[in-house]
Amino acid sequence: MRPEKKFLVEEVRNRVSSADHLFLVSFTGVTVSDSSAFRKALAEVGAEYHVAKNSIINIVAKELGLPDISGVLAGQTGFICGGSDAAAVAKAVSGFFKARENATIKLGVLGEKVITKEEVEYLGSLPTLPELRAKFLALLNTPAQQMVRVIFVRGEKLEGKAE
Repeated sequence: MRPEKKFLVEEVRNRVSSADHLFLVSFTGVTVSDSSAFRKALAEVGAEYHVAKNSIINIVAKELGLPDISGVLAGQTGFICGGSDAAAVAKAVSGFFKARENATIKLGVLGEKVITKEEVEYLGSLPTLPELRAKFLALLNTPAQQMVRVIFVRGEKLEGKAE
């Protein structure tokens, strides 16, 4: 392998190996301004978008023991990795790609599982981790509020009988 290719493989391997999720997209015919806006949207959730040759992505996937993704490695392929919340990254990806006809999601890889375009879009429709935490805390807090309210009302009733 040529030194230039080794460098590219190493660069892609470093980016992909540090993430627990990976999304492959097709960006055919997308303008530079769209690409910049996409990178900015991903940066807000801690993810990065990169374009690499299909052969290099395939080599890295095999080296890292990822599931077989060679079936979608045709045409222009970009990969998205990074970010601690896969749902937030999927939400940014699917939201951006809904508005563009010539850009499509090819597939995603979560851990060792390949997910389809539809599953990536579904993952993007789920609440993000901070939203889930807030809902869970609100759910835990609700019974305590109701219990305090019951005790308060019961106390008022007892005071009324004492008079």
